[in-house]
Amino acid sequence: MDLQNYSLVSEFVLHGLCTSQHLQKFFFVFFSEIYVVTVLGNLIIVVTVISDPHLHSSPMYFLLGNLSFLDIWLASFATPKMIRDFLSDQKLISFGGCMAQIFFLHFVGGAEMVLLVTMAYDRYVAICKPLHYMTVMSRQTCVGLVLVSWVIGFVHSISQVAFTVNLPYCGPNEVDSFFCDLPLVIKLACRDTYVLGILMISDSGLLSMSCFLLLLISYTVILITVRQRAAGGVSKALSSCSAHIMVVTLFFGPCIFIYMWPFSKFSVDKLLSVFYTIFTPFLNPLIYTLRNKEMKISMKKLRNRHVTFH
Repeated sequence: MDLQNYSLVSEFVLHGLCTSQHLQKFFFVFFSEIYVVTVLGNLIIVVTVISDPHLHSSPMYFLLGNLSFLDIWLASFATPKMIRDFLSDQKLISFGGCMAQIFFLHFVGGAEMVLLVTMAYDRYVAICKPLHYMTVMSRQTCVGLVLVSWVIGFVHSISQVAFTVNLPYCGPNEVDSFFCDLPLVIKLACRDTYVLGILMISDSGLLSMSCFLLLLISYTVILITVRQRAAGGVSKALSSCSAHIMVVTLFFGPCIFIYMWPFSKFSVDKLLSVFYTIFTPFLNPLIYTLRNKEMKISMKKLRNRHVTFH
């Protein structure tokens, strides 16, 4: 199917992060380094979880490995093009490429939201029902929950792209961002899309808010349960869940702001977009590995095996 048959616009012009030539050169170096570290950091977590039998059989680390896999995709759907565009005077993207960016953003983003809820449920069972943990969070259950997160992400994304790709684009083709984001692209259609835009963006907002509320409920129940069982339990539970809470805050904060106020003129939207598409996948490996003794030990073992092999 030729996507361009649906539109007179064959390409879009991205405004990027800034117009200053000096800043663009600095950003090229800065974001190139961030991207390489992000991909390598998350890839190391995936390889470590797969290669260590103890981690691979643990529900928590199995889910963490899947989160890192999604973070690689989240960091890669737009960042490489953004980096290349820093050295280009014209920041162009084809109509098909623009739709692909929207698809992968909502596919991976939706899947990651649901996966974070799954990880919160895993912590709830581990802390509140420790004797039943391995029974409840069996490998079959974990695989099923991961597949559900992917299916929800896919259905959510298809519902967004199916409407967007069929809109008529015959006028302005400038997107005020460094990638094609749904609220910015649908405003370029040459017909009134206000109601359709509200419906489409409500879909994203509903998914974000639903997952965020489920996460809040999960962690609240964890803290209340542990507090009732033992003195000083709150601090212990916070220590166990702090990495998850930090990641949830970093990921959902910008998403909720952008999709709760999709038609705002705030230039801060670009900064928030950079945060959840680049810095969140960059920070996740640091948050999980620096605060996780088992992960650090397994990484050292993996490194020692690699050195010994060579």
